[in-house]
Amino acid sequence: MIKLNEHYTEIGNNYLFAEITKRVKEYKEKHPDKIVISLGIGDVTQAIVPAVIEAIHKATDEMANPKTLRGYAPYEGYDFLIDAILKHDFLERGIAIEADEIFVSDGAKSDTGNIGDILGYENQIAITDPAYPVYVDTNKMNGREIELLPCTPENHFVPAFPAKTADVIYLCYPNNPTGTVLTKEQLKKWVDYALEHQSLILFDAAYEAFISQPNIPHSIYEIEGAQKVAIEFRSFSKTAGFTGMRAGYTIVPKALTAQTSKGETLSLNMMWKRRQSTKFNGTAYIVQRGAEAIFTPDGQKQIRRVINYYMENAKIIKRSLEALGLVTYGGVNAPYIWVQTPNHISSWEFFDLLLNKGQVVGTPGSGFGQAGEGFFRFTAFGNRKSTLEAVERIKKMFS
Repeated sequence: MIKLNEHYTEIGNNYLFAEITKRVKEYKEKHPDKIVISLGIGDVTQAIVPAVIEAIHKATDEMANPKTLRGYAPYEGYDFLIDAILKHDFLERGIAIEADEIFVSDGAKSDTGNIGDILGYENQIAITDPAYPVYVDTNKMNGREIELLPCTPENHFVPAFPAKTADVIYLCYPNNPTGTVLTKEQLKKWVDYALEHQSLILFDAAYEAFISQPNIPHSIYEIEGAQKVAIEFRSFSKTAGFTGMRAGYTIVPKALTAQTSKGETLSLNMMWKRRQSTKFNGTAYIVQRGAEAIFTPDGQKQIRRVINYYMENAKIIKRSLEALGLVTYGGVNAPYIWVQTPNHISSWEFFDLLLNKGQVVGTPGSGFGQAGEGFFRFTAFGNRKSTLEAVERIKKMFS
């Protein structure tokens, strides 16, 4: 008889966003005349910028010629993209990352989930709560012990150190779902903790391009000593509209090491490269050429306009909700607005209220963890017309 990995039974049957999709589908089937506006799942609505499209078209034409055809991509990514990432995202910020510490992938979601492949199951895990569900679910799938670190208005969404010494710590800043951030001083405390306890920080920086305020780190490697204790994940999904293209990258410094059960010290950089070469076929050449174009002068100007467009949506949502007396967080350095539900109703009750009364969809905070109950997430990734219509519908509901 086939045996099951029973740890899969410890996670919910439905992924959060799959459950949202199911409920919206059922509502539309019952009310085919109603137009539903989604400010829920963080998918993009603006077109991929011209510089990227031009690069994709050129790369596609290359694939039509045997002389310029590209087959399997390098597991770690093409040099042209790695060099562009290195120069723009790190060297220009004074961060001394090396090219062979960069691994191009099909996105941050995959890498934040897959990184556990090279980490022992006995590691004690600490995860901020609320959190992107992938962090919790992928560790539950492997049977690891998890300590949740509540992030609430009472602690200004700054997690306290874990009660048990953590071997692996998940931090996401700017944060999904709360939209909050850590200053360099606050992040330094976590780097110091990891140095003291020989812990590993898994730092999800997928939304760093949306940072608007000074003293907010774009990379954990802005903090001294972080290359000895941190892996960083980056995404092109929201930065450049690649949700349908699938591209991101992960930094695994060569200074990072871990021990085997026999006490042998090994390089995590080497282990991740080994994992990728075994289980990943590389990101498509056409996609990597598109990603490279993001770093050109035209590409930078164009994606900045799109980012500003989304952040203007965030301002519209945040101001409108606050005008109704709702308490909001985020929406300044991140494209997410975290809202306290009115009258102490539950997150899913607020979801149903918005869907049934206003035909507006958001994301229940409880889907991100226990500390998310009583909160609700709106995203700024809609188009302007729909965003304005959604906030008008919400205003009418409250009036």
